[in-house]
Amino acid sequence: MSQFFEIHAENPQPRLISQAIAIINQGGVVVYPTDSCYALGCHIGNKKAMDRIARIRQTDSSHNFTLVCRDLSEIALYSKVSNATYRVLKSLTPGAYTFVLKATHEVPRRLQNPKRKTIGIRVPDNVICQSLLTSLGEPMMSSTLLLPGREHPETDPLEIRELLEKQVDLVIDGGNCGLDPTSVLHLDDDGAITVTRQGKGDVSFADQ
Repeated sequence: MSQFFEIHAENPQPRLISQAIAIINQGGVVVYPTDSCYALGCHIGNKKAMDRIARIRQTDSSHNFTLVCRDLSEIALYSKVSNATYRVLKSLTPGAYTFVLKATHEVPRRLQNPKRKTIGIRVPDNVICQSLLTSLGEPMMSSTLLLPGREHPETDPLEIRELLEKQVDLVIDGGNCGLDPTSVLHLDDDGAITVTRQGKGDVSFADQ
């Protein structure tokens, strides 16, 4: 049975954040809120937890997980960022975007796109999520909580608990955060932007 934490959306309780991080560090899979929709998360180094998320999502080996980061400095550790790319990232973070960038050697090979050697990275504008990442001290492996056969991600924490109480270790209730996934942007070294999914983040600035 999963645990269920009601965490304040603007003033997260430190005790509950610490307990959530303990669960993640012990190999747990957690449901947590972002600035776009609820997501599944686990420790970056725990392959078993990643495999559990893949089973929940019923994804294959080509599915791209996302590294959820605190800030730009973490992005630069796990992806190759040119000056032009940095300017784009700085203007759009934190926000409801996933950036597809060339991965550095810090990224385990299993997390990279096998052909392009890329990784999806994002910096959410969500207080609970930022509190988790600050306490964790490193990025979290993540995937949108979009269940098989569903058209939209799950939005109600109580319903999520009923659906996944035997499959995840923790559900964090952070209120309704919407059902639109992030906009996905592929960034080239010259700063060129290719929109591959239009979601919550505004993409009117990009050539589509």
